[in-house]
Amino acid sequence: MQPEQQSSLFRRLMLGFSAVILFVALGGFLYVAWEAKATQRSRTASENAAHTQELLLHLVAIADQPERVQQAAQALEKVRAEMFRQLDYHSHVRVRVWQSGRLLYNSLPEAPEALPRPGSPEAREANAWVQTIARDAASGLVVERSHEVDDRWMQSFSGVSFLLRSTVFSLPLLLLPAWFIIGIGLKPLRSIAAIIENRSAQDLTPLPASTYRELSPLVTSINHLMARLRRRIEHEHEFLSDAAHELKTPLAAIQINAHLLQSRSADADPQRHAEVSARLREGVARANHLVHQLLALERARSDAGEAADQPVMALETLVRDRLAAAAPLALQRGIDIDFHADAPCERPLHQESAWALVDNLISNAIKYSPEHGRIAVRLAPLPGGGGSLSFSDQGPGIAEALRQRVFERFYRIPGQAQSGSGLGLAIAERAAARNGAGIRLDAGPDGRGLLVTVDFA
Repeated sequence: MQPEQQSSLFRRLMLGFSAVILFVALGGFLYVAWEAKATQRSRTASENAAHTQELLLHLVAIADQPERVQQAAQALEKVRAEMFRQLDYHSHVRVRVWQSGRLLYNSLPEAPEALPRPGSPEAREANAWVQTIARDAASGLVVERSHEVDDRWMQSFSGVSFLLRSTVFSLPLLLLPAWFIIGIGLKPLRSIAAIIENRSAQDLTPLPASTYRELSPLVTSINHLMARLRRRIEHEHEFLSDAAHELKTPLAAIQINAHLLQSRSADADPQRHAEVSARLREGVARANHLVHQLLALERARSDAGEAADQPVMALETLVRDRLAAAAPLALQRGIDIDFHADAPCERPLHQESAWALVDNLISNAIKYSPEHGRIAVRLAPLPGGGGSLSFSDQGPGIAEALRQRVFERFYRIPGQAQSGSGLGLAIAERAAARNGAGIRLDAGPDGRGLLVTVDFA
């Protein structure tokens, strides 16, 4: 990815912080708007009730003079309107005065009889009105005062700008400290990057533990990765050492026999020539077999984590196919192979290593079984799930004291007449481990031969 195409973690954090500020500001604005609207209505209702009582007190004293009642009410509302005008108060007020059912005064005759009340459907399209009525039974005066609640201004541009003004002005003051805090907070991450950048390609030692709880998982994951790389490199070095060590003998034999063939003249002893040619072919075959075994060992001991998302395969089908491939070798020695599967077993398998597992176990059983012998292969279910694959032969078996050593690379039991590289069981053990299985060796039925069991849990 090019640098200009990379996202910025710093910008991501700043945008997130800004979004939180704006979200909180929006929530605060909605709360303030709701509170201001409720407060405005409550205050308007209180003021309206007080003015109504005040007006009634003034008019009761002159209740016996209806004309003066009308004039006094008009004069009082004129004074109050002038006061509201000076305060830039734009709400409308309607005052009506009755005496014994007769309307004496109406300050807002153009207004409809029924005015929108708070919470009514009409108040959604116009300002609501708060109405207060005061009565004096002795004089028969009734004063009604309806006051418009001017709370729709908060939905206008001026109202919104007034409520959001403090947030808009304080936003830079909030983001500037956030810029410094996030920059300082990312400094440990840059320090880790610098440590890794300054390391050589051969330095796979673990990174020092981080003192920050948030960075500890990152440092731990990097250390685990370097540990896996270190093991992989060690395996490769080990493989090269094994290959160089074990190929020296067959290659030396090939070189000697090739030199003998080259030095022999055409009239040399034909029998001697045939013996040298046979040893040369044997050396080539041994070197070829050893190379294949070494490659199989390397593939079988690869990290199991590299085989993620392995396909689910039928184990009985895989075993049957590999036994069919080994059948020609068994026929050459007249050996019968019986395979019996008690139940199907499907599980995730790494195909190549599973092939190597079955091939090496069956080839060992064929190699060490007597001619015209019998090999029994059985697949049985395990109680907790999975399957148990066993190979039973009629060969010499392995002494109990040596059953762990034979899994070591290049170890061969002393006195063995059969040729081999000592890698078969080592490959089988590593291939079983790569497929989540365990392998063990026991004596065969009636103490004869060898029983190899592979448990796929």
